[in-house]
Amino acid sequence: MTVQPQAACAFDAIAPRYDDIFTSSVIGRAQRAAVWADLVEAFHPGDRVLEIGCGTGVDACFVAEHGVRVLACDSSPQMIAVAEGRVREGGLQTLVKPIVLRAENIGDLAASHQFDGAFSNFGAVNCIEDMGSLANSLHALLKPRTKLLLCCLGPSCAWEIAWYLAHGKPGKAFRRWRKRNRAQIENGVVFEVHYPSVRSLAQSFKPHFVLKAVKGVGMLVPPSYLEHWANRHPRLLSFAVNADSRIEHWPAVNYLADHILLTFEKVA
Repeated sequence: MTVQPQAACAFDAIAPRYDDIFTSSVIGRAQRAAVWADLVEAFHPGDRVLEIGCGTGVDACFVAEHGVRVLACDSSPQMIAVAEGRVREGGLQTLVKPIVLRAENIGDLAASHQFDGAFSNFGAVNCIEDMGSLANSLHALLKPRTKLLLCCLGPSCAWEIAWYLAHGKPGKAFRRWRKRNRAQIENGVVFEVHYPSVRSLAQSFKPHFVLKAVKGVGMLVPPSYLEHWANRHPRLLSFAVNADSRIEHWPAVNYLADHILLTFEKVA
């Protein structure tokens, strides 16, 4: 499994401002709420779960508030520092343990840990090239019949295609279709991002995991870089949120979302 160290450097630089840029944004809140609904359904009080790419710890703290224990991992030390502060502020130290650990090394936990499930939110796994290796590591870490939720950047975002075509930028409109993509955050660090299809992800996780559900996150709700549009059109955003909740599982339509939430179950 390959996880680029450049990605960790990139997110180190943006960690202090990440919550302002995404977590607290109206689009960020809307998309995160859609994922949270599935996390609450998948995990229960007393469960011990693994989070891959925890960022600033928002999701870990949310599930902890529902009685779930979380080992929250991220490759960015600065992201973990922010997450530790959030855990302390929420008084959740007994439920959430943030640690610096790359996704490529989570298999090292297998000798001493077994989990009741795992999840990764908002594109952390898009920085991983070898999904088969990740599947093998998670197979060793998860108990039978437990849930694995992966929220990835989708390979065909309808909003993105329409927006950039309307602004005369076909290269950006179809950038997710390229086999390899380079992303750059504000500090100028460049790293590769992958946009695997649902079919390829399901294949990568066989035979250890079975794909149970596919949910679109952000079909009519736009990507986060359109926050300025969302702030100018609050009624349209509200309509988009409500509409997404009704069509999020529609076949084919859910594949055109900004993010796609895949729910796997480990085989017995």
